[in-house]
Amino acid sequence: MEPSPKPTPYGMPAYVIERVLAKRGRLAVFDRFDPQVTALLCIDMQNFYVGEIPAVLAIVPKINRLAACLRERGGLVVWVGMTAGVDGTSRWSVYHDNFFTPAKGANHRDQLSPGHPGHAFHAGLAIDPGDPIVYKSRFSPFVAGASDIESVLRPRGIENLIVTGTATNMCCESAARDAMMLDYRVVMVADANGARYDDDHLAGLTSFYQSFGDVRTTDEVIDDLLRPA
Repeated sequence: MEPSPKPTPYGMPAYVIERVLAKRGRLAVFDRFDPQVTALLCIDMQNFYVGEIPAVLAIVPKINRLAACLRERGGLVVWVGMTAGVDGTSRWSVYHDNFFTPAKGANHRDQLSPGHPGHAFHAGLAIDPGDPIVYKSRFSPFVAGASDIESVLRPRGIENLIVTGTATNMCCESAARDAMMLDYRVVMVADANGARYDDDHLAGLTSFYQSFGDVRTTDEVIDDLLRPA
């Protein structure tokens, strides 16, 4: 009988850890983020996406901890949501017309339209009145024309991004990948991202970790990555 594989950080497959170590020579690229040039991005924690999914509901306290920590240390907290439609008109027709049945496409469009309860952020999130809120019309807010997130981050001198929210392997991974390719230093938080299925969650983290940035836990971000200089 073959021995059981050794535990790997964040549940990553052993081959991913081996590949990361061979490529980088270390598990983490980023030793420390200066909080004052760091932003926490909370992606799509809206009622439509959160629903009653246990794995997504479970990350709300983690996101709130990270937000409180970063505010206290002089950083920025940005809440990013999806606006898929306005007044019955899709903002992304190629998606709604081709990747849904007509009924499901209309449901996605309308529940993620301003004024619908599904469009609102989950009530458990500790959103501060001073936190910027950005709405996007694509999976990633960094796609040209999808949002005004760059006008929020660049004037504040933001260099580092900590990505949380849902779904790990969809909008969170898309945002994190695109941000790295725009020269932000990016970390995804393993226990502050969530997806409906564990395999989807791990797939998003695994894909990102190999070439786009670091994966850390909430405790590691607070106690290590954002530690005082």
